[in-house]
Amino acid sequence: MKKTLAALLFVMVLFAPTLTAAADLQDSYHYSGFYDEFMESVIVRAHVIDMISEGEMDFGFGPVIRQVFTAEIRTNPFRGEIVEVENVSMGNPAMDMIITPGDRLILALEVVEEQIIAAYPQDFYREFHIYLLAGIFILLLLVIAHGKGLKAIIALGLTVFLIASVMLPGILNGHDPLMLAIIISIIVTTITMLLICGLNSKAFASIIGTIGGVLVAALISIWIGHTAHMTGLSGQEAQMLTFVVNDASFNFRNLLIAGIIIGALGAVMDVAISIASAMEEIKANNPSISKTDLIKSGMNVGKDIAGTMTNTLILAYTGTSIPLLLLFIAHDQSYIAIVNMELIATEIIRALSGSIGLVLAIPITALVSAALMTKSSSKKS
Repeated sequence: MKKTLAALLFVMVLFAPTLTAAADLQDSYHYSGFYDEFMESVIVRAHVIDMISEGEMDFGFGPVIRQVFTAEIRTNPFRGEIVEVENVSMGNPAMDMIITPGDRLILALEVVEEQIIAAYPQDFYREFHIYLLAGIFILLLLVIAHGKGLKAIIALGLTVFLIASVMLPGILNGHDPLMLAIIISIIVTTITMLLICGLNSKAFASIIGTIGGVLVAALISIWIGHTAHMTGLSGQEAQMLTFVVNDASFNFRNLLIAGIIIGALGAVMDVAISIASAMEEIKANNPSISKTDLIKSGMNVGKDIAGTMTNTLILAYTGTSIPLLLLFIAHDQSYIAIVNMELIATEIIRALSGSIGLVLAIPITALVSAALMTKSSSKKS
């Protein structure tokens, strides 16, 4: 237990600068351009103190709930200031906020010359719950997996850092998202496998199997994306990028493929390390096993994994599309219309490309593992 607590403390210290930087970024975050040159909008955390008034009004298009309340700002440079906020609910569950005293919110402040002119509720404060869930995840990983759990957390932290600090800024600066995704995938795979497995044949086999599977998924996505006339603009977020980011010119098709690669990376790594680990155990318990039998054993393990892991990818993508699928069914859309929509075709291609890469990672990992393990055992003898 002491080792687990020490490891948890180490992880907290390791990620403290990142969390502090993120908090400072939000504390100082502001944007302008939507207002005149003298006004800026500043995003802050706040705590609702008291409800001044609350009532229902009708402007002819339905009831409107108007709330006026006071809130204390919990973010610099306005920490401790009390502001009066107006909140209007129009009957839209996706947009409305029904606020009560004690709620923690994110407010948008209109500021002129460091003076708050007005405040508007932007969203509920959810950071704490995210950090709480992350803490539970880290603690469970350390308690159950011990040292390897700590290594997994470090690898995860480095993955998030590389994507957030290298890949995304690189794309915004005009670099090809596909090349960045491939490079980041290779770096992430190498670091993760070496951290968890160490410098051995199992790690090298897992790295080669993962990279091979991911590259296959990328090639298939490039081919299908071109022949199926995929634009990469089926998602609302991609469409918004064309208006919001004026200084960057995106290759949206490659951006789509980059998302497929990053989305499939975790599952492919899981398959590769599972096969390599199983083959290492087989070789350790039966040193005289032939290379052919070792490959067969790895393939047999891979067959069982493939059935569940392909389900994992398909179900993950299907789960995010359930509201959209229900919408199509409710409006009685035909199968031909649904399956040929770019929005739906994109998700199907995303899931199937990742699954093909995952399946092909099995024979690649099995062949490389057998070659490396047989070679290392012959050197020892």
